[in-house]
Amino acid sequence: MSNTKYILGSFADPDDMMHGIEKLQANNISIYDCFTPMPIHGIEAKLGVKPSRLPIAAFCFGALGTCLGFSLLYFTMAHDWPMNIGGKPSLPLPNFVPVTFEVTILLCALGMVATFFFRNHLFPGRTPRVMDLRASDDRFIIAVDAHENADHALVESLLKDAGAVEVKYNERKYVSYE
Repeated sequence: MSNTKYILGSFADPDDMMHGIEKLQANNISIYDCFTPMPIHGIEAKLGVKPSRLPIAAFCFGALGTCLGFSLLYFTMAHDWPMNIGGKPSLPLPNFVPVTFEVTILLCALGMVATFFFRNHLFPGRTPRVMDLRASDDRFIIAVDAHENADHALVESLLKDAGAVEVKYNERKYVSYE
């Protein structure tokens, strides 16, 4: 069995890469992922990428922020240290709105950043996961899983027919910068 994990097609033009995706999908060849130096409109739909679940996390963090903000105000102003200030009630709900809103936004933003970093494995000191170093500069890369697609010659010919500048065989999952 070969040590090749991925077959990488390197394209100089995004339209050629999109044409390569169409050719591979027309031949029932599964694509592992595509790596591009810039966003390409329509690539998610073409690859069948599911919508992000990040908005669900945002709602959960926002709801947590609302509960914590209101709980903090209730505990400090009505339960722990109630004060009679000018005859006003010790639980003035309209006065709680600005602080509760700000805590909601704060926890939602911090929670979204933490979720994004966790989901994308962006931990401090972690080596970046890059298939081809030129994917962040000037190349558009299609990665095909070599184990799922046994006919490597067919994959290579389809990539070259679509306009691939270079076809490489990766033996490791990711390339390190060193």
